[in-house]
Amino acid sequence: MATRKRKNSNPGNSNAQKMKLHASSHRDWDVDDVCEYLAVNQFKNVTQVFQREQIVGSVLSDLTEERLEKIGVEKMGTRLQLLQLFRNLSQDNLNLKVHVFNDPIHGHIEVHPLCVKIIDTPQFQRLRYIKQLGACYFVFPGAAHNRFEHSIGVCYLAGQLAKTLQTRQPDLPISDVDVLCVQIAGLCHDLGHGPYSHMFDNWFIPYVRPKKNWKHEQASVDMFDYLIEDNNLMGVIKDYGLNEKDITFIKEQIAGPLQRQNNKTACPYRGREKEKSFLYEIVANKRNGIDVDKWDYFARDCHNLGIPNNFDYRRFQQFARVINVDGSPQICCREKEVSNLYDMFHTRNTLHRRAYQHKVNKIIESMIVEALVKADDHIKIPGTNGTMVKISETIDDMVAFCKLTDNIIHQILQTTEPEIEESRTILRKIFTRKLYKCIGQTRPPDGVTINQDEIPQIQEGISAILSTAGHQVPADNIVVHIIDLDYGMGDQNPIDHVRFYSKANPNEAMMVRKNQVSQMLPERFAEQHIRVYCKDIDPVKIQQATLCFNKWCKEKGFTPPK
Repeated sequence: MATRKRKNSNPGNSNAQKMKLHASSHRDWDVDDVCEYLAVNQFKNVTQVFQREQIVGSVLSDLTEERLEKIGVEKMGTRLQLLQLFRNLSQDNLNLKVHVFNDPIHGHIEVHPLCVKIIDTPQFQRLRYIKQLGACYFVFPGAAHNRFEHSIGVCYLAGQLAKTLQTRQPDLPISDVDVLCVQIAGLCHDLGHGPYSHMFDNWFIPYVRPKKNWKHEQASVDMFDYLIEDNNLMGVIKDYGLNEKDITFIKEQIAGPLQRQNNKTACPYRGREKEKSFLYEIVANKRNGIDVDKWDYFARDCHNLGIPNNFDYRRFQQFARVINVDGSPQICCREKEVSNLYDMFHTRNTLHRRAYQHKVNKIIESMIVEALVKADDHIKIPGTNGTMVKISETIDDMVAFCKLTDNIIHQILQTTEPEIEESRTILRKIFTRKLYKCIGQTRPPDGVTINQDEIPQIQEGISAILSTAGHQVPADNIVVHIIDLDYGMGDQNPIDHVRFYSKANPNEAMMVRKNQVSQMLPERFAEQHIRVYCKDIDPVKIQQATLCFNKWCKEKGFTPPK
């Protein structure tokens, strides 16, 4: 195809062309507009290549150095200059005016204006009223932080990691739109949390709706859709260069593949091609658990709990590199950082042992769940078209779910209906510190794993021993918690799922075995504890229940309770 003639000799004409091009979005340019832009910016020597390949404005931000070389841009210097030109073009056309947030963990951070648009919606502002650590605030006075600030922190870290990979490996197919999508996914990944965070989806919903396979990740996707629709953001999203495929990409980063694939070897995602599959490892890494979500909550939770954080995410980011592993691009790290990663998973384990699974924290969450269950049929929340729905039904109606926060327990306390008196009594016990008492904690013998559905049997067994000893304690007065502690992947070592590279071979991925690192690393990566409480806080009843629990452990071959 012949190249259209351009009159570039006249400086005044050149300025007019610049004004014309800048008046429209580069994504709307045709091939001639692209070539005109190249000529105006002193790249007339490559216009024939772009004309031949019919490259239009909408794909400029997706071009890579490798792609430019394939189509005939021979000089590396020219290729790199073109890539920088197109990135600057994206920034100019978006007219970016970033907002600066002063975060106590990451300092002064820049937030993309589209992310600020999302932050300034009722659906996102709701996260101000959902505690990051659930009932931990009743145990650790500093644990008052919420999902709101955590989500902004994840947005920032997601952008930092994506931009680092983009800058240090310019041959990677990372566009500015990709970076923005990753930031939005980090920002919105927790939109679907219910009251007191994991307490709602791990305990309350499974109890009241046992057949409902529901997780907060799916609710985050549903809330994201509702946020866009309710605030008419689709037009603004398109103005920043995002399309329906990008929206799919954002949702997949939050909840995983949206559709099941029959072909197990095919890429399960639809939002991005296989060559960009490493982008799915930034916000929520399903491969090995190393992601920016953990980086933020490790640093934020440790800061507010007063627990040291031994993991340095900045070092990991410094040495992160994308390498092809068995035909699939993965985010890898320098082999010398393996100890830093072991520290990361050790920090996770420490947080669970000392805070997340703290015996007082868990029994308070259990009591809150009990209060919600008893109030479920009597507390109604307005949903779509004014329909009143129960607490447990809000997960099917984002209009109602958007109104559901930690404040639900205060709403129950302020009611006067006699039907909710049991719930009010339980909540008052929490605030007056009349908590159910822990009578012991044990571990099953090696090779034995207890499932959640075995809890009623344990309750009946302890109650039967109490009855035999002449103590009448109903099974529902015994509360049993199964505590699973691990490094994030059950009994597997997550480092076995990480690939590393050496300074000598930065493009060759390798494994680093545990015995190559240290002889002082754990031999096992998971253990289980059984913790038992008694609702009757009478000291005599507590002593009786403790003795019978000891007897039960001995009969079952469990470790002596502590």
